[in-house]
Amino acid sequence: MAPFPSSLVFTVSRKEPTLVPPSKLTPRELKQLSDIDDQEGFWFPVPVIMFYKRKLSMEGEDPVKVIREALVEALVFYYPFAGRLIEDADIELNQLIGDTIDPGTYLDELLHDVPGSEGIVGCPLSC
Repeated sequence: MAPFPSSLVFTVSRKEPTLVPPSKLTPRELKQLSDIDDQEGFWFPVPVIMFYKRKLSMEGEDPVKVIREALVEALVFYYPFAGRLIEDADIELNQLIGDTIDPGTYLDELLHDVPGSEGIVGCPLSC
């Protein structure tokens, strides 16, 4: 196999994960999975790395900040994807941002397992 040209070599630095809450309060409700979503093939997280072409109009912008701001706004409308924290989640209460979860009010919900998550392969929620 031929070596990669130097133009394909780049450095990646991984930083600590941060909580990304919706920009506004979202409804506190349970959603049932549809028959499409409730399939064993979807019971595990899939790590993804996305690559985007360079856009000259974005020169000087921090791509992480742009993506985070877009995600914060999108989670308002797609709030079931925003998730809630549960027992054994690797986060401290003082890291919770804004009113996404009020630890005093919802502490009981915060400290119990998600029903049905034990079947999710590699699920950080039930390990």
